[in-house]
Amino acid sequence: MLLTSCGEYNKVLKSTDANVKFEYAKKAFKKGKYGQACTLLSEIVTVMKGTEHAEEALYLLGLSHFENKDYISSGAYFKTYYTHYPKGKYAELARFYSGYGYYLDSPEPQLDQTTTHKAIEELQNFLDYFPKSDKVSIAQNAIFELQDKLVLKELQNAVLYYNLGTYLGNNYESAVITAQNAIKEYPYSKYKEQLQMLILKSRYQEAILSVDEKKEDRFRIVIDEYYSFINDYPESESRQEADHIFKIAGKYVKD
Repeated sequence: MLLTSCGEYNKVLKSTDANVKFEYAKKAFKKGKYGQACTLLSEIVTVMKGTEHAEEALYLLGLSHFENKDYISSGAYFKTYYTHYPKGKYAELARFYSGYGYYLDSPEPQLDQTTTHKAIEELQNFLDYFPKSDKVSIAQNAIFELQDKLVLKELQNAVLYYNLGTYLGNNYESAVITAQNAIKEYPYSKYKEQLQMLILKSRYQEAILSVDEKKEDRFRIVIDEYYSFINDYPESESRQEADHIFKIAGKYVKD
């Protein structure tokens, strides 16, 4: 049976009939032979332009790559589909799978996040075009997860700056700026508490290391950050550390 199947596929592969290849590709897809479907469809998708099967062939090519876990290729074909057929039969699914594929391909936070940004862009476009789709919640949850990944990357960068301290400059200020920008861009991230605490700790270190004439002003900034933090997170696990910083800061600030 295996030999017969391989023989049939090779025969179809050599065929010059686009319709034969198209029908076989659909059968291969249903059987989970996504590699075969990709190969056959990629050969005929251009030839079938303008025919009754052109739209389905292009969408199926994108879906075959998606199921084959080649999300970059699938995204490219899905984009080609919804660009050429913005109101096509598969436009909703093409936009969804385009973004969701990039979501699945999104790397760890410490790596380049180009794919993550692409996923957010495609999924947001999907939500804009199809706000009543039954896949809206999936897309929304994916976007939240991707945004948290971007925030985590910024948190890791801010922590790195904090740990560098005064090495080759004032890295505490860099930690503050990085954390503030992350909060500004993603105000509802689950990492906001950690970012705010890092800002407080960085401001404290800046104040401690300041020359005497600047200490009072900088500890006032520390106190402001403390109140901002405890107002947002009164039950934080970092409350004890924050209170300790506040107690020290109070000794440098005149009433």
